[in-house]
Amino acid sequence: MQQRVGVVMGGMSADRHVSLQTGKAVADALESLGCDVVRIIFGPGERSADVLLREANIDVAFLVLQGPGGEDGCIQGMLEWMGIPYTGSSVLAAALATDKLKAKELFRLHNVPTPPYYVINENSVDEVPTVHGTFGFPVVVKARGHGSSVAFARNLSELERAIRNELSYTSQVLVERFVEGREIHVGVLDGRVLGAVEVAPKSVPSGGLMCVPNTAGAIVPPQIGHARSLGVVNLALRAVAALECSGACRVDLMVTEGENEYVLEVNTLPGLTPTSLLPKIAELAGMSYPALCEAVLAGAQLGKLRPARSSKIVTADVPLVPADIAAVG
Repeated sequence: MQQRVGVVMGGMSADRHVSLQTGKAVADALESLGCDVVRIIFGPGERSADVLLREANIDVAFLVLQGPGGEDGCIQGMLEWMGIPYTGSSVLAAALATDKLKAKELFRLHNVPTPPYYVINENSVDEVPTVHGTFGFPVVVKARGHGSSVAFARNLSELERAIRNELSYTSQVLVERFVEGREIHVGVLDGRVLGAVEVAPKSVPSGGLMCVPNTAGAIVPPQIGHARSLGVVNLALRAVAALECSGACRVDLMVTEGENEYVLEVNTLPGLTPTSLLPKIAELAGMSYPALCEAVLAGAQLGKLRPARSSKIVTADVPLVPADIAAVG
């Protein structure tokens, strides 16, 4: 009997529009493969998530939600309770990857290098000058459990303003040392490295909001040499293993001129529009967009910690992307 696949999209986050774009593209791709697909849209004005899921009568959920409620283990926990297999990482892994503080703590525990940081909460905001001390500038300010949009600060006044702004959305923020270098993004599917690309930003942040990673620039081949590229993708696998992620992941790293590599984050529900980074990486590995969606769907499951399968690099060389392809997300 053919599976009925629910593509779960929308949500309540600021990235709702990205989720809707992704959901349409994924649903269209799966239908082109002959799958029985139903589009399930969460969000304002819709009925509750459990009602929508039950009424859809699906056999498996393909998750393309973004932000709180979608990437943080919440919807994963609901699907576990309902007995519906779903794509991506487990409840625990999704929650850990979304929680920037816990992810960093696990990276450090597993000797995965990540930029230095400290934490400020709503009760210590007046102590920022003292806490920051000699930490230095520039820095980035990240809400502990919210997406990839962060504030960039070059001095104390910008830092205090950024912290107060982020604390209006969350009770804790991370202040992380800004690492200058090359942005490398590694695509991982079921514990296998699909490849890596570099995003060359159009400009250096000058203050205010920015996105880390900065995908506003052009995708270019990683300019770090073959041996170092292999080291970077193995570091990405270590980051995925530290959080026990599974399914499709994108690991975002910074590679410095001083031969250091730092993991910024592991995205357990990376963008899957046809112009997003993971599909571009998969395309270079010889996998079409529908084939990528089919492979992600094939990994849907329930229960346990679901650690990544035994990891291996699928190509001898890290796939490179033509410099004239522009990234969207």
